[in-house]
Amino acid sequence: MLPARKGWWLADAPELPGEIKDRLDQEPDARVSAVTIWEIAIKQALGKITAPADLPERVRDSGFRKLPISFTHAIAAARLPLLDRDPFDRMLVAQARCEGLTLVTTDQHCQQYDVATLPF
Repeated sequence: MLPARKGWWLADAPELPGEIKDRLDQEPDARVSAVTIWEIAIKQALGKITAPADLPERVRDSGFRKLPISFTHAIAAARLPLLDRDPFDRMLVAQARCEGLTLVTTDQHCQQYDVATLPF
């Protein structure tokens, strides 16, 4: 089975501005963290987001590179200053810092950390 093209998945993400979608679609090193899929699935189960039931699978199969959680990420997340108490956000910040990645986020707390962000 061929992996889905990133552009197809991004087309179904109306909350992302067009310039962010274009940038992500063209970035060969764009990654999706396991944390993102975990958070989506939990928020769906709690009824906090309305999205297609298969959204976690769509994100998984989107064509982006996978970013698993490592021991290094866990230690880094635990050692972050408490600017944000959300464990998902803290892990995403830690992963971006450890891997030298830019974090795409709307979260103001994440943007306060010493990490490259692409806010929207």
